[in-house]
Amino acid sequence: MSLATSAVAALLPVADIDRAKGFYDRLDLPYLGTNDEGSLMYQLSGGAMLMLLPREAGTQNPSTALTWEVDDVATEVADLEGRGVVFEDYDLPDLKTVDHIADLGGEKAAWFCDPDGNVLCVHQRAGG
Repeated sequence: MSLATSAVAALLPVADIDRAKGFYDRLDLPYLGTNDEGSLMYQLSGGAMLMLLPREAGTQNPSTALTWEVDDVATEVADLEGRGVVFEDYDLPDLKTVDHIADLGGEKAAWFCDPDGNVLCVHQRAGG
């Protein structure tokens, strides 16, 4: 077995496990339960798993922690907003969003944060 064919787990720190469960359930990810450590586990595409680890506040990475490639980012943004997800907006010299979506040339992307500040993204490749 090699790493190229092994299942992957993404691990994100969360300070309040109940609050995190409420948020991630809104993303419509299949919930798999908890492990012995009390981490929440969600199924992702291709056999990957998302584990939400109980950790102290402030342990989050300020960069994008997880991104989903979608067919239509505008549709996905609208769907997630309908479920209460709040998207980030940027007006920087090298990053500007319009209706929450940045056109990055080769792709379009939109970012949102979970209640613990983990930065999440949905993106669409050019032509998709």
